[in-house]
Amino acid sequence: MKFVVSSSNLLNHSQAISRVINSKKTLSILDCFLLELKGNALSLTAADNESRLQTTIDVSNEGSDGSVAINAKNLLDPLRELPDQPLTFEINDDTLEVNIFYHNGKYNFIGLKSEEYPEPKQLSDNVMTFRINAQDLFNGINRTIFATADDELRPVMNGIFFDLTPEGLTFVGSDGHKLVRFINKAVKSEGRSSFILSKKPANLLRALLPRETGEIEIRFDEDQAYVVMQDYTMLCRFTEGRYPNYNSVIPKNNPNSVTIDRLSLLNALKRVAVFTNPAIGLIKMQFSEDSIVVSAQDIDFLTSAEETIPCTYHGNVLNIGFKALFLIDILNNIPSADVRIELSDPSRAGVVFPAENEENEDMLALLMPMMLND
Repeated sequence: MKFVVSSSNLLNHSQAISRVINSKKTLSILDCFLLELKGNALSLTAADNESRLQTTIDVSNEGSDGSVAINAKNLLDPLRELPDQPLTFEINDDTLEVNIFYHNGKYNFIGLKSEEYPEPKQLSDNVMTFRINAQDLFNGINRTIFATADDELRPVMNGIFFDLTPEGLTFVGSDGHKLVRFINKAVKSEGRSSFILSKKPANLLRALLPRETGEIEIRFDEDQAYVVMQDYTMLCRFTEGRYPNYNSVIPKNNPNSVTIDRLSLLNALKRVAVFTNPAIGLIKMQFSEDSIVVSAQDIDFLTSAEETIPCTYHGNVLNIGFKALFLIDILNNIPSADVRIELSDPSRAGVVFPAENEENEDMLALLMPMMLND
């Protein structure tokens, strides 16, 4: 094998797929990239036990087609230090010695047999397919992933739930304390199907999708999915288990409603949250006719803070407590200048909506309250 490739192009693509590589792997070969040369196309693959990410780069083939596994660190570390220039790869098909020549030097190491690299698992006959705009998929993942859990006892809560129906595609993230439901009404299907996308591939997609344009194709069965992008193809295994009925926990009748500038509330919460008890992070909110009073205190250190924010409120005077960090996270991830908060009583969840949704989008966030002592 012998080919010439741009160092910057190779670095960009190999860095993107290197996020798949897991330090807790079961096979040493998974420390490697799989390089497969066919004509003037070089395919690079990285994998762990649950995900596989592949990309293709244009190169100048000056030898024969072939394949080899190369330690990712041996490839990436020198590439980061090289200025943009053509690199010549010469790989001995028998000894697997890899020589990489650049402007004023070279480095070399030994590769591994490509046959040792795990083969991807194929989809079953029960395949479903849908297409979604890259920006829409990014929005769905980005708006919900922060609400997912890190719970070894309930792995189904650690991923994003995709619920595909004739009405639209719903993304759900929840950790049991907060929940975000994001609906894209432009993506529809004839029947209903669903899957749980694990957090790692979801984060990989969130990093890759801003570079993509056009539509993404997702083909999936009951165990895994192929996500086909313009420059990358991802294979990811689903989290097994049954996701809770998310619609049943969203309170429907909320007589108290407030509309407020999102940034005003967010910044006030950040300032007052400094004075919460770090162990519980409780922040108290008092809703009245034309204002919200946000307050916190730490009895152990005799500190407290209080701030009043103007708003439009319809309902009874209401005191409710929330975990400051969770409410700040929700407000940080709502794409709207104003937000609407609906409440029923201090013991039931509050629901946060964007005052205005984007076209074909419908978002809400739910946050469970904390008990107030007074």
